[in-house]
Amino acid sequence: MARSFNQVILMGNLTRDPELRQTPNGQNVCSFSLALNRSYKNSSGDWQETTDYIDVVAWGPLGERVAQYLTKGRPCLVNGRIQSSSWEKDGQKRTKVEINAQDVTFLGGAGGAGAPRDDEAGSSRNAESTKPAKKDDIVIEELGDEPINLDDIPF
Repeated sequence: MARSFNQVILMGNLTRDPELRQTPNGQNVCSFSLALNRSYKNSSGDWQETTDYIDVVAWGPLGERVAQYLTKGRPCLVNGRIQSSSWEKDGQKRTKVEINAQDVTFLGGAGGAGAPRDDEAGSSRNAESTKPAKKDDIVIEELGDEPINLDDIPF
């Protein structure tokens, strides 16, 4: 019998905050959903845009990191495999296809799309620093005299 190959790479934005829970045996599992936008030409030649929604699960430490650092709207890159499951509920057979993440790359940086707003993150910046930036504004952040501790970087 020939071997199969099951690998998928997706890039999209989270549709909701990740949900971290534990299995009965204590394993962490994080569930989230990605919105994947795509464009295509319809039969009359006009461009159409549509969005696909894909459920993703991340297990163990990977799931913990996803739940800690990603929020609704944030972009990420997911590398994993497709898995399907089926069960019976109320006499009806149900099926679900989802992605089992093997790696999740956080995109967009600290100020990326969907990053927590200053008031959500508990920032104490003054009102002047939260004004929207103009096209030609240059922003310089004072880092102070302390060296950066590489152990504090989450990736």
